Amino acid sequence: MIPARKHRWFNAWFAAHARSRIHGAFGAVLARGVEAARALSAEAPLLLVANHSSWWDPLVILHVSQHLLGADGYAMMNADNLRRLPFFALVGAFGVDLDLPADGTAAIRYAARLLDRPGRVVWIFAQGQERPSDERPLGFRAGAAQIARVARRARVLPVALRYELAGEERPRLYLAIGEPVAAPLGPREPAAARAPEQAAAPRAPRGTEAVRAAQELAVTAELDRIHRAIGKAAGAAGLPLDVDGFRWIHRASPSLVGRAAERLLAHWTRPREPLTPRLPGGRRGDRS
Repeated sequence: MIPARKHRWFNAWFAAHARSRIHGAFGAVLARGVEAARALSAEAPLLLVANHSSWWDPLVILHVSQHLLGADGYAMMNADNLRRLPFFALVGAFGVDLDLPADGTAAIRYAARLLDRPGRVVWIFAQGQERPSDERPLGFRAGAAQIARVARRARVLPVALRYELAGEERPRLYLAIGEPVAAPLGPREPAAARAPEQAAAPRAPRGTEAVRAAQELAVTAELDRIHRAIGKAAGAAGLPLDVDGFRWIHRASPSLVGRAAERLLAHWTRPREPLTPRLPGGRRGDRS
């Protein structure tokens, strides 16, 4: 396992770089559940379990942790990728070799130790690799569930990410953060033994597989929520400020140069007189 080597100043700079890249690449960023997650982060550490569908995901979660949640963020990363891109360790990434059981065990314990205080979040892409956001089932691995069972102080939130091309030049980024996933009780553990912030959460079935299934179901529900919002936005004029609970937190200004060029081209190519259709061979066709 490769531990994180988080550097405060590099993290601040790279998070600002990530935000700039996101704002430059996407026409809009629409989010739901950010305010509730930020408030919860002030009360307890958060384990954020997300789908993984794009190269953009690491930059997005860095931006979300730093600028939207205001939290001290960490994330599990494939060890091979972290060796290839070691600067991610400076922004909180820790590496795990998914093919080595001992490495996985060490990473689970490491993540649980990180989740020891409010204001700290750990991200897990539970699929372990990039997969299409509309694939069902999502195919979550057990790592996030095992961390949830060990890190008893942490609250588990499902996170859905989707990148959507719409009726504009640049794609849209959708982010949905759901309600806390029920915290499991360990064997012979009374409800009174749970952390105070978990005491009110409904009891989930025991066992890592049950926890994994509950996490996957919760993330799937948030992806479905995004899908419904996209359908509603498609029928609206422009981009409404609020679509099914999603509010846009970034909206790119339209390109004045591009709009002017479009109008100029339309003016130049507009027919000056009614066209008469011609049939093959050069004969004029019927105007009707």
